[in-house]
Amino acid sequence: MELKTNTLEMNKSLLDYLDGRMSEFDQIPDERKALLQELSQYIGRNLQERGEVHLNFLCTHNSRRSQLSQVWAHVASEFFGLNVHAYSGGTEVTAFNERAVKAVQNAGLGVDIEANGDNPKYVLSLGQALAPFHAYSKTYDDAVPEGIAYAAVMTCSHADQNCPFIPEADWRFPLRYDDPKAFDDTPQEAEKYAERCAQIARELLYAFKNVKK
Repeated sequence: MELKTNTLEMNKSLLDYLDGRMSEFDQIPDERKALLQELSQYIGRNLQERGEVHLNFLCTHNSRRSQLSQVWAHVASEFFGLNVHAYSGGTEVTAFNERAVKAVQNAGLGVDIEANGDNPKYVLSLGQALAPFHAYSKTYDDAVPEGIAYAAVMTCSHADQNCPFIPEADWRFPLRYDDPKAFDDTPQEAEKYAERCAQIARELLYAFKNVKK
């Protein structure tokens, strides 16, 4: 797939990180690849029919897995030149966990805080010449502009079970990840957050790379 010319404007450290994750596609199990291909097909079909795609990544607290998924879907859409809009939300509001924020910062994204408090609003940047985007915790129905149909991508089983019906979603898709929260305040904390960040980046890059427009 042809890349957008503005990938050259991405942070060098981010581009290196993306190259690293794409070199690991062989680490994705076959059954997981089959699942990701369904996401690729949804994106390709909607790009053909509508010219754009909206993906809303959901988990209970919109704190870790759904936030990481939104970040890497946004990066992948820029990298591969796809008109895909990524959002994230939860069944309740907490905060974009600072450990997950640190993981994406270590992966090469620029991170600034626009508004502090219990639920900080972060500004994430792929590069100086590219438009930044905001990341903060919100409910799933506040994440997407009103009136826009989207795919609800469920990144945790709890959210999947507690969001039995999402009227705005035209497709519901389970893409579940283990929660790195289990390792908070342990010696493995940084390692496990980096591991989950890398897995989500790897899988979404694989899905976006295989979109047929």
